[in-house]
Amino acid sequence: MEQQSFEQIYADYKAAGEQQAIQENGETAPPSASGKEQIIAVRKNDDGDLIAFKTDAGRELDYITALQDAKAGKLAHVDVFHKYGRDILRSEPDGIKENNLDNLPSF
Repeated sequence: MEQQSFEQIYADYKAAGEQQAIQENGETAPPSASGKEQIIAVRKNDDGDLIAFKTDAGRELDYITALQDAKAGKLAHVDVFHKYGRDILRSEPDGIKENNLDNLPSF
């Protein structure tokens, strides 16, 4: 099998997964889980690092507060994982690029 065939098969697989995620969620972004705020916008520093978050309730959270809220289960569709000796906030992997934290609008 040629290299191009591998690339095309993977691209088709990835596109199908994104479409399936959209169909399962009924829209481009998953609805907010009951009782949990959803991050709708982000602020980045000059290096492109995420430094603050805005929720659908209008709260603006610094990175540490967002980590604490995520660990406490107060934020929907985000995960906290430990890497490089620190906790890191990231979007839940759901196959939809548009709702990744890095792709959200700025505030």
